[in-house]
Amino acid sequence: MTMVSAHDAYIAEASEDLRPLLVRLRAELADALPDAEEVIAYKMPGYRIGKTIVAGYAAFSKQCGLYLAPSAIQSHAEDIAAAGLKYTKTGVTFSPSKPIPDALVRKLALASRRDQDL
Repeated sequence: MTMVSAHDAYIAEASEDLRPLLVRLRAELADALPDAEEVIAYKMPGYRIGKTIVAGYAAFSKQCGLYLAPSAIQSHAEDIAAAGLKYTKTGVTFSPSKPIPDALVRKLALASRRDQDL
Protein backbone atom coordinates (compact mmCIF):
# COMPACT_ATOMS: atom_id res chain seq x y z
CA MET A 1 0.00 0.00 0.00
CA THR A 2 1.31 3.45 -0.94
CA MET A 3 1.35 6.18 1.70
CA VAL A 4 -0.22 9.40 0.52
CA SER A 5 1.32 12.46 2.11
CA ALA A 6 -0.61 15.52 3.15
CA HIS A 7 1.07 17.39 0.28
CA ASP A 8 -0.20 14.76 -2.17
CA ALA A 9 -3.72 15.12 -0.81
CA TYR A 10 -3.57 18.92 -0.98
CA ILE A 11 -2.42 18.84 -4.61
CA ALA A 12 -5.09 16.27 -5.51
CA GLU A 13 -7.79 18.61 -4.14
CA ALA A 14 -6.58 21.60 -6.19
CA SER A 15 -8.23 22.41 -9.50
CA GLU A 16 -6.94 20.28 -12.35
CA ASP A 17 -5.27 23.16 -14.20
CA LEU A 18 -3.24 24.16 -11.12
CA ARG A 19 -2.00 20.68 -10.17
CA PRO A 20 0.98 20.63 -12.59
CA LEU A 21 2.16 23.98 -11.18
CA LEU A 22 1.93 22.64 -7.63
CA VAL A 23 3.78 19.44 -8.52
CA ARG A 24 6.64 21.42 -10.10
CA LEU A 25 6.72 23.86 -7.20
CA ARG A 26 6.83 21.06 -4.65
CA ALA A 27 9.67 19.32 -6.51
CA GLU A 28 11.71 22.52 -6.81
CA LEU A 29 11.24 23.36 -3.13
CA ALA A 30 12.17 19.82 -2.07
CA ASP A 31 15.30 20.00 -4.21
CA ALA A 32 16.31 23.44 -2.90
CA LEU A 33 15.58 22.50 0.73
CA PRO A 34 16.63 18.82 0.98
CA ASP A 35 16.85 18.83 4.79
CA ALA A 36 13.43 20.43 5.26
CA GLU A 37 10.43 18.47 6.48
CA GLU A 38 7.20 18.56 4.51
CA VAL A 39 4.41 19.86 6.75
CA ILE A 40 0.96 21.36 6.60
CA ALA A 41 0.90 24.70 8.40
CA TYR A 42 -1.63 27.50 8.21
CA LYS A 43 -3.80 25.12 6.12
CA MET A 44 -1.23 24.92 3.32
CA PRO A 45 1.74 22.73 2.41
CA GLY A 46 5.09 23.96 3.58
CA TYR A 47 8.70 23.13 4.31
CA ARG A 48 9.99 23.38 7.85
CA ILE A 49 13.51 23.32 9.20
CA GLY A 50 13.54 22.98 12.97
CA LYS A 51 10.58 25.04 14.14
CA THR A 52 10.69 27.51 11.25
CA ILE A 53 8.51 27.37 8.13
CA VAL A 54 10.92 28.32 5.34
CA ALA A 55 8.47 28.14 2.42
CA GLY A 56 4.83 27.38 1.86
CA TYR A 57 2.54 27.15 -1.14
CA ALA A 58 -1.16 27.28 -1.84
CA ALA A 59 -3.73 26.91 -4.60
CA PHE A 60 -6.65 29.26 -5.04
CA SER A 61 -9.40 29.34 -7.64
CA LYS A 62 -7.31 30.71 -10.52
CA GLN A 63 -3.76 31.02 -9.24
CA CYS A 64 -1.13 29.64 -6.88
CA GLY A 65 1.01 31.35 -4.29
CA LEU A 66 4.50 30.79 -2.92
CA TYR A 67 5.06 32.16 0.59
CA LEU A 68 8.47 32.96 2.06
CA ALA A 69 10.34 35.20 4.47
CA PRO A 70 9.60 38.87 3.67
CA SER A 71 13.32 39.55 3.23
CA ALA A 72 13.52 36.89 0.49
CA ILE A 73 10.72 38.61 -1.45
CA GLN A 74 12.27 42.02 -0.92
CA SER A 75 15.77 40.96 -1.99
CA HIS A 76 14.45 39.38 -5.21
CA ALA A 77 11.66 41.87 -6.04
CA GLU A 78 13.34 42.83 -9.32
CA ASP A 79 13.62 39.16 -10.40
CA ILE A 80 9.95 38.60 -9.53
CA ALA A 81 8.87 41.68 -11.47
CA ALA A 82 11.09 40.69 -14.42
CA ALA A 83 9.24 37.36 -14.54
CA GLY A 84 5.99 39.34 -14.82
CA LEU A 85 4.63 38.09 -11.50
CA LYS A 86 2.78 39.90 -8.74
CA TYR A 87 4.04 39.84 -5.18
CA THR A 88 3.20 41.00 -1.70
CA LYS A 89 5.35 41.33 1.41
CA THR A 90 5.37 37.54 1.92
CA GLY A 91 4.22 35.91 -1.31
CA VAL A 92 4.40 35.58 -5.08
CA THR A 93 1.35 34.63 -7.14
CA PHE A 94 1.39 32.83 -10.46
CA SER A 95 -0.97 31.02 -12.81
CA PRO A 96 -0.92 28.41 -15.59
CA SER A 97 -0.63 31.22 -18.16
CA LYS A 98 2.27 32.81 -16.26
CA PRO A 99 4.05 30.15 -14.15
CA ILE A 100 6.87 30.93 -11.76
CA PRO A 101 10.26 29.93 -13.21
CA ASP A 102 11.95 27.01 -11.44
CA ALA A 103 15.18 29.00 -11.03
CA LEU A 104 13.27 31.78 -9.27
CA VAL A 105 11.63 29.29 -6.90
CA ARG A 106 15.07 27.98 -5.98
CA LYS A 107 16.51 31.49 -5.46
CA LEU A 108 13.60 32.50 -3.26
CA ALA A 109 13.67 29.29 -1.20
CA LEU A 110 17.40 29.57 -0.58
CA ALA A 111 17.07 33.26 0.33
CA SER A 112 14.22 32.49 2.73
CA ARG A 113 16.33 29.82 4.40
CA ARG A 114 19.41 32.05 4.59
CA ASP A 115 17.46 35.05 5.85
CA GLN A 116 16.01 33.00 8.69
CA ASP A 117 19.54 31.90 9.73
CA LEU A 118 18.90 28.19 9.19
